[in-house]
Amino acid sequence: MKKLSKILLATAALTAMSACSSELSESEQAVLDARLAEEAAKPTNLTALMQANPDLSTAALAVGQSGIAQELKDDGPFTSFIAPNEAFKKMEDGRLEELMTPEKKDELAGIAKYGMLNGSMTTADIAKAITDGGGTAELTTLQGGVIKASMDGDKVVLEDGAGNKVNFVEPDIESSNGTMHIVDTVLMPS
Repeated sequence: MKKLSKILLATAALTAMSACSSELSESEQAVLDARLAEEAAKPTNLTALMQANPDLSTAALAVGQSGIAQELKDDGPFTSFIAPNEAFKKMEDGRLEELMTPEKKDELAGIAKYGMLNGSMTTADIAKAITDGGGTAELTTLQGGVIKASMDGDKVVLEDGAGNKVNFVEPDIESSNGTMHIVDTVLMPS
């Protein structure tokens, strides 16, 4: 009798549990699917964008080595001017390797932060700042230096502290914590 009571009790519990669990209706499932798709479509953070692009692997490595990857991942919004792998080849022989050593971590972080601004700026925002500035704009970087911006025809051009002219290769890449611009030169402070 005890055994039969336990079986009946277990059966009743299973029946009650299955009655309580409800499957989503088609319309509820459609709403859930739309929300999941919307979340998946949101741009990811600046660090993840760099890491996902094979042409930015050197920049991603440098940002990681400099110790600011977490800042690019969590904080913001930022404007980030990121050079592709090809641009790093223009650096003096051995300079990148030297910067990647633990002894040069602070200098590397300074260079990485020189290519970043507080706030999210598209090229249209930079062009407006140039117009408002009478033909040039001075953009203060996270490192504390200045990047000069001007127009060359209808294109925004940057000049870093070392006097290098920097062009946009792929501008206005939106992320969850700012805007990334892929540029043709590693921005260097003076």
